[in-house]
Amino acid sequence: MNLTTFTFETDAEGIAVATFDLPGKSMNTITGEVMADLATIAKELETNDEIKGLVITSGKDSGFCAGADLGEIGSQDASAAKDMSEDERLKAAFERAFALNKTLRAIETCGKPVACAVNGLALGGGFEIALACHARFAASDNPKLVFGLPESKVGLLPGGGGTQRLPRLIGLMQSSSFILEGKNMKAEDAKAYGVVKELVPTAELVSTTKEWVKANPNAKAPWDEKGFRFPGGVPNQKPDATQISMVGNAMVMSKTWGNYPAQKNILKCLYEGSQVPMDAALRIETRYFVETMQTPEAKGMIRSLFLSLQELSKGASRPQGPAPYEIKKVAVLGAGLMGAGIAHVQAMAGIETVLLDISQENAEKGKAYSKRILDKQVSRGKMTQDKADAVLALITPSTDYSNIKGADMVVEAVFEDTELKAKVTKMAEEHLREDAVMGSNTSTLPITGLAEASVRPENFIGVHFFSPVERMGLVELILGEKTTEETLAKTIDYVLKIKKTPITVNDNRGFYTSRCFGTYTQEGMEMLIEGIKPAIIENVGRMSGMPMGPLEVSDSVGLDTALKIGRQMAKAAGKTENDSSEGQFLAWLVEDKGRVGRKAGKGFYEYGENGKPTRLWPDMSDKVEVKVDECPPELKDELTKRLLFRQCIEVARCFEEGVITDARDADIGSILAWGFAPYSGGCASYMDLKWGIPAFVAEADRLAEAYGDRFRPPQMLRDMAEKGETFYTRFPPPQREAEAA
Repeated sequence: MNLTTFTFETDAEGIAVATFDLPGKSMNTITGEVMADLATIAKELETNDEIKGLVITSGKDSGFCAGADLGEIGSQDASAAKDMSEDERLKAAFERAFALNKTLRAIETCGKPVACAVNGLALGGGFEIALACHARFAASDNPKLVFGLPESKVGLLPGGGGTQRLPRLIGLMQSSSFILEGKNMKAEDAKAYGVVKELVPTAELVSTTKEWVKANPNAKAPWDEKGFRFPGGVPNQKPDATQISMVGNAMVMSKTWGNYPAQKNILKCLYEGSQVPMDAALRIETRYFVETMQTPEAKGMIRSLFLSLQELSKGASRPQGPAPYEIKKVAVLGAGLMGAGIAHVQAMAGIETVLLDISQENAEKGKAYSKRILDKQVSRGKMTQDKADAVLALITPSTDYSNIKGADMVVEAVFEDTELKAKVTKMAEEHLREDAVMGSNTSTLPITGLAEASVRPENFIGVHFFSPVERMGLVELILGEKTTEETLAKTIDYVLKIKKTPITVNDNRGFYTSRCFGTYTQEGMEMLIEGIKPAIIENVGRMSGMPMGPLEVSDSVGLDTALKIGRQMAKAAGKTENDSSEGQFLAWLVEDKGRVGRKAGKGFYEYGENGKPTRLWPDMSDKVEVKVDECPPELKDELTKRLLFRQCIEVARCFEEGVITDARDADIGSILAWGFAPYSGGCASYMDLKWGIPAFVAEADRLAEAYGDRFRPPQMLRDMAEKGETFYTRFPPPQREAEAA
C-alpha cells in the first residue's frame, strides 16, 4: 500500500495497526489525502486474507483527530462547481460528501473486527471514524481527551455518519443534545454511555485494543446485528420516542428561532434516519449535509466562526516585520470594572500586573474582583487553590506610578474623559520605557486626540476591551495617525498572550464596534417612537438573531449614557438632542422618571433583585402611544430587515471611510463585540451571502424611501454592486492582497 497520512503495520497474528499521522501538522485533520488513504486501508482490509483485524490509532501526542479540514472542503466545492449544470453540481457534491460515509461503512462491514485506540481529542470526523469501529478504547490519563460533534457550531451537521451511529449507540434523546449543540463528551461520560468500552493508560492503549480485536473475530456493529433496536425506541414506533421528536422540534425553534438550517436538518437526519436501515440512513445524512453546506448561513459561519476566527486568533493580521514582543509586565491605570477585568486576564496569562488607582482602597477593590472570580473557580473544582493564589499574587494594587518602571506596556482604563486620560497618560509616561506601548481602553474617544498627551504618539494605540473582560473574547485595536506598525505588532502580541482575538481598525469617533453597535439600539428607539409595541420590538430583535432586544441592550449600556452620547453627537453635528423625538423621550425617561437602566433596576424594563428583567415598564405608553400591537409575519420580516440592515449600512460606511479595511475584522468584530446574528457569519457576510450586494442595495433603497436616509446605501456599495464585488474580494486580508499582487 502507498499511504501518505497513515502508517500501516501487521503483526505475526494478523492484527494490523493503522496509525493516523498527518505529515507536517501538529494535529490530525481529515483532508482529501486522508480520505484516499482510508479508502485504501478499507480495500486492503477487505481483500487481504492475512489481515485478521485492525486497530486505528493516532501518532500525534495532541490527540486522535480534530475533524475535517473545512477550508479544503470549501475550496473543493467551489472549484468543482465550475462549468457544471445544476444537476451535475448537486450530484458531484453528493458524491464528494458521501465518500467518507462510503469508506467508513466499508470498514465497518468488512467482516473483520475493527477497534479504535483514542489517545486524545476526537472531534467531528475524528469521532465519526471512531464510531465506525466496532469498539473504542480511550486513554484514561489524558484530561484533555474529549469526544464531540461540533459541526453545528459552524453551521454544518456531521457528515460522516455521526447523526446515525451515535443515536444507535446511546439513543435519540441522549445523542440529540451532543449533535444539536455540539457539546463535548468527556472520556468518563463516554464510558458511562457505552460509547467507549474501556479507559486504559496511554502506554497500554494500543496493546489493550489489539487484545480485544484478537478476542472478537466476529465483531459487528450493533445495528448490523439481526433484531437491532434503538436504545429508547424511535418515533412512530414508541410513544416516548415520538414525544422526544416533537419536543426536540419545539426546543430547537425556541433557541434558534429557525435561523440555523443545520439544526433543522439535524432533526430531519435524526428522525428520518431512525426509520430506515443504516445504509439508507447514511444517504439521508449526506443529502442533508449537502443541502446545509450550500446555505449562506453555513458558508458564512464556516468562513467567519471557523476560518477567520482561527486566523485572527493566531495573529494573522500582525505586521510581519517587527520581532516578537515579550510581555512580562503591564500596568493598568484605573481599578474600576474594566481595569479590574483587564488585570485579571493579564494575571491569568502569567503577566506581572500593577493595578493603579487614585486610592489604595480602590486599587484593592480592583484586585478583589479577581479574587472573587478565582474563588468561584476553586469552589467548582476548575482550579487548585495554589494556582489561584499564584495568579492573585501577580496583581499589585497601588497608587504609586513609579511601580510602572520596567513595564512593557501600560493600559489606561480610566473614565471616558479626555482631560483625565491625558493626565494619567503623562503620569504613566514619566516612568515608562521609550520602547514600551501606551494603550488606551476607550470605546468612543478618538485615539489621535488622546495621543496628543503622549510624548511618544507613535507608541500610542487604542486597546478597546469589552465588558465583562474575562468573558468577552474580542479586543479592538485602534490606530492613531502616528501609531506605527511596530506598536501594532507589539499590541497584537499582548492580545494573543491574554488569549483574546484582535481586530484592527483606524481612528474615528466610536471606531468600528461602538459606532455600528449603536445603530441597533437607535433603530429600536425609532420603532418605539413610531408606536410599535415594545414587546414586539424586543421579540423581533431576538428572533432576528441578536442576543437581546434593542431596548434591553439600551438598559444594559445605561440610558443616561445613551442620552449623554446622543447629546455629544448632536452637538458635534450642530444640533441639540432635544431636536429629535427619540432625544425628548430619552430625556423624559432619564431625567423626569429617573429610569437609567439595569444598574438602577429600572429603565425600559423593571428588574428583580437578581438583576434580571421581570417585565417591560408599562408606563412608557404615557409618553408614546402604541399604534401597532400585533405582529403578523410580514411585519416581523420588515422589522427584522430594519434592525439588521441599519447595522450593515453603518458597517459599509465604515469601510467607505477607511475605518475598517479587512472583511474578516468586520465580520468577527460584529459577532464577538455586539452579537450581530451569528448565523449570518457577520455583517459583511450577511450582505455578501444572504443577499448579494446588488439585492442588498436595492432593498436598502426601498427601506430608505419608507423610513429615512439612515438606510441609504453609501456610494461604495453601489460601486460594488455594479462591479460584481463582494466585501471579501474588495477588502481581502492583507496577506491575500500580497499574494494576489
